[in-house]
Amino acid sequence: MSEDRVTISIDNGIAEVTLNRPDKLNAFDQPMFEAVAAAGDRLMTEPGLRAVILTGAGRGFCAGIDTALLMLFATRLDDLKVEINTPLPGRADNAFQHPCTVWADLPVPVIAALHGVTYGAGMQLALGADIRIAHPETKLSIMESRWGLVPDMGLTKLLPGVMRADQALELILSARVVDGPEAQTLGLVTRLSDDPLQAARDTAKAIASRSPEAVRGAKSLVRAAWPGDDSVLALEAHLQSEIIGSPNQIEAVMAGMQKREPRFT
Repeated sequence: MSEDRVTISIDNGIAEVTLNRPDKLNAFDQPMFEAVAAAGDRLMTEPGLRAVILTGAGRGFCAGIDTALLMLFATRLDDLKVEINTPLPGRADNAFQHPCTVWADLPVPVIAALHGVTYGAGMQLALGADIRIAHPETKLSIMESRWGLVPDMGLTKLLPGVMRADQALELILSARVVDGPEAQTLGLVTRLSDDPLQAARDTAKAIASRSPEAVRGAKSLVRAAWPGDDSVLALEAHLQSEIIGSPNQIEAVMAGMQKREPRFT
C-alpha cells in the first residue's frame, strides 16, 4: 500500500482513515487510488473493528481526480478502457470503483468527516460512507461532467439510496458546487457540524458502545433494503469507457485546463 497517501490509526475498535496528500487537497493520483482501496481491504478483516472514520488531512477532504492523472490516462486509452470494463476478481466493481465501494461493503458503519472541498472522486468516496458529517462551509460537487465524463467510481451503487433521481441528475449534469446546508437538504450529507471530525469521533464512540452484532446487522439491513447495489456498476463502467477519450471529452478537459468555454462538436 502507498502508505504516504493514506494513514490508518485504530483505537478501541475505531479506525481513523486519513487521506494524506494535503498539498494537493488529497486529490486522487494513482498511488491514492491504490492506497484508499488497500486501506478498505485491510479493514475488511480487521479483528474487533467497530466503526470507521474517513477524513482528509489539511484544508479539504478531497479535491477529486488529479488533473495530471487525467492527462496520463489520455496516453493509454486502449488499456484504460479494458481496465474500466474489467471487474476485480470475484467482485462486481473495477479498480476505479473499488476505492469508493469498499467502504459500503465493510461490515461496520463508516462515517465520513467532510471539510473544505469534496469534489468528484472525493464526493463518490464520501458517498461510500454510511454517514457523512460536514462543516457548513464544505463545498461539494459531483464534478465529472466538467471533464466530459460520467461519474464512474461507484456512484450508481452509492447515490440512489441517498437522494431523489431528479435531484441527482441535476447535480450530475450541472456539476455545480453546493455548500453544506444545501447538501444536507438534498441528502448528500447526514448532518452539519462546526467540527466534523470530532462529531465523527463522537458518533463512532456511540456506535462502538452498541452490541457489535446489532450494529453490523443494522448496516447490512439498511444497505440491502435501500436502493443502490452492485447491479449497475457494469453499466457505469461501460458508459465511461465509451465516453473517455472521445473528441468532446478531450475538449472538455482542455477547456477546463485552459479556463475557457468548450467547443463541442
